[in-house]
Amino acid sequence: GGQEIGGQEIGGQEIGGQEIGGQEIGGQEIGGQEIGGQQAGGIDFWQVAMQPGRPLAVGSIGRAHFFGLPGNPVASMLTFHLFVRPALWKLAGRRELFVQPFRATAVEPMSKKTGRREFKRGILTYAHDRWEVRTTGPQGSGILSSMTAANCFVVIEEERGDVSAGEPVWVEPFQPL
Repeated sequence: GGQEIGGQEIGGQEIGGQEIGGQEIGGQEIGGQEIGGQQAGGIDFWQVAMQPGRPLAVGSIGRAHFFGLPGNPVASMLTFHLFVRPALWKLAGRRELFVQPFRATAVEPMSKKTGRREFKRGILTYAHDRWEVRTTGPQGSGILSSMTAANCFVVIEEERGDVSAGEPVWVEPFQPL
């Protein structure tokens, strides 16, 4: 038996006489809930509607915060950028946690399915009296070169589909401009 959080069952497993609860995803247990009958923490959420980076666990163990990042390198870097870094900065007392996003013109078509926010790795330049952006090439979450060549994320909203060249898109630069 377990407790349901966000539509997922938080169950228990006997390990060396101690119950260690966790969240089960596809038969694998992640995150701890209970150790030796004592509440040790919890998972606040474990999925976000974004690509890449959907499997992300955020919670606490005692007074400590934890982040379970995805296994693919690009997804891990993206979720660190969007969730972990701002949380660490906030805990450190920083006031500005995010670089301000703004609109740029897509200079190439970008494919996108509706239903989740997509973060493409992009190259942002100022040309022709405007900000322009293109992707770094193939956007698979295991293609590390897509991050190393990028200087921004192209953020395409959940409800939006394919982007045509010449259309405006949101960009989040890695550094303030």
